[in-house]
Amino acid sequence: MKLADSLREYIAAAFPGIWIESHEPQDAVAEIGQLCRDEGWSLSVWDLEEGLRVAGQPANSTGPSAADPLAAVRALPALAEPGSSSLLILQSFHRFLGSVEIIQALAHQLAIGKENRTFVLILAPVVQLPIELAKQFVVIEHALPDREQLAQIAREVATQEGELPTGSELSRLLDAAAGLTRLQMENACALGVVRHHQLRAQTLWELKAQSLQQEGLVRLHRGEERFADLGGLTSLKTFCQRALRSPRHPAALARPRGVLLLSPPGCGKSAFCKALGHELNLPTLILDLGSLLGSLVGQSEANLRNALKVIDRMAPAIVFLDEIEKAFAGVGSGGQSDGGISNRLFGHFLTWLNDRESQTFVVATANDISKLPPEFARAERFDAVFFVDLPDFAQRAAIWRQYCSYYQLELEQTLPADDGWSGAEIKACCRLAALLDVPLVAAAQNIVPISRTSAEAVERLRQWASGRCLNADQPGLYTATRPINGNGNGRRRVARGLIDPQAN
Repeated sequence: MKLADSLREYIAAAFPGIWIESHEPQDAVAEIGQLCRDEGWSLSVWDLEEGLRVAGQPANSTGPSAADPLAAVRALPALAEPGSSSLLILQSFHRFLGSVEIIQALAHQLAIGKENRTFVLILAPVVQLPIELAKQFVVIEHALPDREQLAQIAREVATQEGELPTGSELSRLLDAAAGLTRLQMENACALGVVRHHQLRAQTLWELKAQSLQQEGLVRLHRGEERFADLGGLTSLKTFCQRALRSPRHPAALARPRGVLLLSPPGCGKSAFCKALGHELNLPTLILDLGSLLGSLVGQSEANLRNALKVIDRMAPAIVFLDEIEKAFAGVGSGGQSDGGISNRLFGHFLTWLNDRESQTFVVATANDISKLPPEFARAERFDAVFFVDLPDFAQRAAIWRQYCSYYQLELEQTLPADDGWSGAEIKACCRLAALLDVPLVAAAQNIVPISRTSAEAVERLRQWASGRCLNADQPGLYTATRPINGNGNGRRRVARGLIDPQAN
């Protein structure tokens, strides 16, 4: 619902205190001003810089004392008009609500507001109501521009033929603009015209990345990773592509939700998530739940709520949560280890996972699902739970070729014995070979795979996933093979171009 429509209802119902959460105060004031003209209401606006301004009267006509926030509140009864409604907008007034005098003055004016139909509208980017006023205000949101409004801004900026893309390019441009304010959209479009003589989605992504970096709640990843760079994971790739590219139900009832990936470390879970966003031309938003923890009471919960709001504004998008079991490590102890913060964050996050309406596809990864409560992976929070096993012979061959090419190493050289190696360990071996200028076999002497250092934990994880998780490599349930040992991980070995000392 638009701001004007919501405000019209609350004024008609005589709500004397209305808090408007807005990141675009000028646009909000303009929309409220048009509503007041349409309804015949009087409007006054106060801010610290210009003081109290009454619509239709000369500036500063109320005197110099009106720059005082307390004086502005006390001036409200004088603004009342018989037989009509009078609205007073207080901009960025949350900065002054630490004063007892201002809180009491507001409470007094709200008490008599129903009688004389005077309404206090606090316009601020955040909702910070003191406990004394919490029950006297209703909170409404000034929504960011929708797709149609963003398209109108793009048309207004693109004044010459050829500057505004059409068809699928325009659709990608508007997808990239999701979550931007009107001013940000204007600036990004103007920059695209100056830089490229055409509106481009890449310019909008740059601006969004800067905006997210300033907020510090969510990071935007726009890399060049592709599925072709990842060996295996055929079933997982197919599942996600079909889920995200399938036609949407008219009522959005069949909206995809996401996947939970379980595997030993270094098996390509993070690389898959980043490649998924690039393959589908969707932004990958990285949510680090650990970075949201704050030192003040309630700060962690507020940070998570704000981060999830940012994610919803950026939709459609891929949301990446890495090592989710570590973020909610305190849940297993009943919250006793951290004062209950983990439990509260976990509960709020589960509610968002289940009830969100935005087109966000969540990819969460875990190395030990036993540390997560069972309700986390229940149906309707994720579309599927996949197990990503250590790469088999053919997958390791592809990974060797990829990183030998990347680090400019000789392809026709003897490979080290790599049974039980993860993709990360193969990459580390290639990097060390390039760094130390030694053959791969020599560089491998510095690598101890996790399948050896944590053999029991890896095998326990594989046995837990057997029959419980989907196989990321092929359709159907994952079934654990015999334990990893010197003879391989139980998968059929195939020939490859690189020289293998274990080949028969």
